[in-house]
Amino acid sequence: MIAADIVIDRADLVATCAGSAPRAGAAQGAIAAIPQASVAAAGGRIVFVGPAEVCRRQVSFGPDATVIDGRGRTVVPGFVDPHTHLVFAGDRRDELHRRLAGATYAEIAAEGGGIVKTVAATRAATLEELVAAARPRLASMLAHGTTTAEVKSGYGLDVESEVKMLRAIRQLAGDQPVTLAATFMGAHEYPVDHRDRRAAYVELVTREMMPAVAREGLAEWCDVFCEQGVFTPEESKTILLAGRAHGLKPRIHADELALSGGSAVAADVGARSADHLIFVDEVHADRLAERGVVATLLPAAAFFLKLGRFAPARMLIRRGVPVALATDLNPGGGLTPSMPFVMALACFGMHMTIEEALVASTINAAASLDLQAVAGSLEVGKPLDAVIVNGPLSALVHVGARVIGAVIKQGCVVA
Repeated sequence: MIAADIVIDRADLVATCAGSAPRAGAAQGAIAAIPQASVAAAGGRIVFVGPAEVCRRQVSFGPDATVIDGRGRTVVPGFVDPHTHLVFAGDRRDELHRRLAGATYAEIAAEGGGIVKTVAATRAATLEELVAAARPRLASMLAHGTTTAEVKSGYGLDVESEVKMLRAIRQLAGDQPVTLAATFMGAHEYPVDHRDRRAAYVELVTREMMPAVAREGLAEWCDVFCEQGVFTPEESKTILLAGRAHGLKPRIHADELALSGGSAVAADVGARSADHLIFVDEVHADRLAERGVVATLLPAAAFFLKLGRFAPARMLIRRGVPVALATDLNPGGGLTPSMPFVMALACFGMHMTIEEALVASTINAAASLDLQAVAGSLEVGKPLDAVIVNGPLSALVHVGARVIGAVIKQGCVVA
């Protein structure tokens, strides 16, 4: 008999999302579902996934084991949110009112709002203040089923503040349940004092910030905002290649506001993920597919920024690009901690199926962070990170409904 200390027993459906990753094309919707199934774990790791009747014959439970009734419920892997900016200080509520009154993202940024406004507040905050402000955001993400997340710097834009943000991410990673992957993003915007000295700022990012980050091992990834009015494709490539030389793997904000060259850079440098991609075309989608770049789509950002369009998910899937989803949680245009809400937008705004959206929120999202071996699916040997959904799989896209029955992280019920 297999010994276990926790079991989700007799679930109507377990969507394991097991198998190779990332998934692309027709495999994008392969959730490897098992009806009338159980999931058991011991010491935080899965020891059984399969039909409930087989579980009863093969798995034993001690008197102190946790048994969760899965009847009427669906079990899915813990969500992986591979693009967030959750560490920051201050707020930009005034911009929300302006945007609702018709102001555009570009207009607000040109007048001193947007990223540079958050930079001022974040520079002024202490490490302790950044950590304290981020904790409730992480708790809200966890309550919505996120068990693994990426977190970027990028609201410091100087050596001291970028390092401070990444230290905050490291501290948060050690004192709450959500597994965090840290990304250095000193190239999020040009600070006001470098708007006329772009080359000098690129040197600051590559020659001072990156070595400081690398010395402390503060990040795994390097990101850059390649967009009109921000970093050019040439600047972005320089930064990402410098990051790689410092041990930081590349990912990129690409083609959010126009076909600005970000997807081409992603293909050129072999980025693990190209994010946003609202304006990507078929030619560049084919290049992403050829290089195995994951398209991390952020429909909530397009929704809250009122961009009037979403990324072409169906085209990307058709061209063989693996698609992931993320919240883009941030103080300006990422106003949700909820991966289920993002899934709903993906289904009803980007024409993805529920199964495709689930894969995009679990195993493909994990693959975009090189974490597919430890997150994103329910398989024997992997940590038991799971979400118990009250009702069928389709309940996940019932916006505003309380469908998350429980969240399990490494075999412990945490929400």
